[in-house]
Amino acid sequence: MRTRAELQDLVELRAAVPEENLPAGAVGTIVHMFHRPEFAYEVEFIDEDGRMLSSLALTPDKIRQAGAADL
Repeated sequence: MRTRAELQDLVELRAAVPEENLPAGAVGTIVHMFHRPEFAYEVEFIDEDGRMLSSLALTPDKIRQAGAADL
């Protein structure tokens, strides 16, 4: 089992991000990884129609890999 998420993995938020109107459990896709100044993932969140809601840089402690039940 992988310990680190990879590009195109689906992840979910551990906690809500109210300023972006994203609830805890919102599912997004990793589109980029940053290595400086600290390791983080760029995660895109879309709505049911495929429109982007938000794109956020999130550290690994803010997300977890989404399982099939989360989709």
